Amino acid sequence: MYKKLMVVALSVFMSTATYAQFEKGKTYLGAALSSLNLSYNGNDKASLDVTAKAGYFVADNILLSGQVGLKKQEGHPASYSCGIGGRYYIIQNGIYLGLSADFKHLYPGFNDLQPSAQVGYAFFISRTVTIEPEVYYEQSFKNHRDFSTIGFRLGLGVYL
Repeated sequence: MYKKLMVVALSVFMSTATYAQFEKGKTYLGAALSSLNLSYNGNDKASLDVTAKAGYFVADNILLSGQVGLKKQEGHPASYSCGIGGRYYIIQNGIYLGLSADFKHLYPGFNDLQPSAQVGYAFFISRTVTIEPEVYYEQSFKNHRDFSTIGFRLGLGVYL
């Protein structure tokens, strides 16, 4: 009986602590690494993608954010991106669904607008810091085969 009560108490504590971070008026800062050969596209070369995000909760569980990124891919010059996005956090469990649109300057003379969808989990390692693994899909409108990407991204988030 004692073990059951402890599990219930811990579950209630964890869900209220997590939910409190997704309230209206909170801010979010994050950074993520992707590629590292954990993604697939038609280029299929080694790459490293670093993204920084900042956001604001406009309502409970709804985050709007801006992001900038840098990608270095073998055999190509560095590419840059900037964009906007949003997340919906499923109440009290940390799973989120995200949508974003990025303007990417892939190399001289090639720019692309790429919408993206993400599914991830905000795993709290402290009251405000999270590790955020996510699966994403980016759709390229200019060169579908080479630049549309499905992959895994690992991020670090801070909820203030």
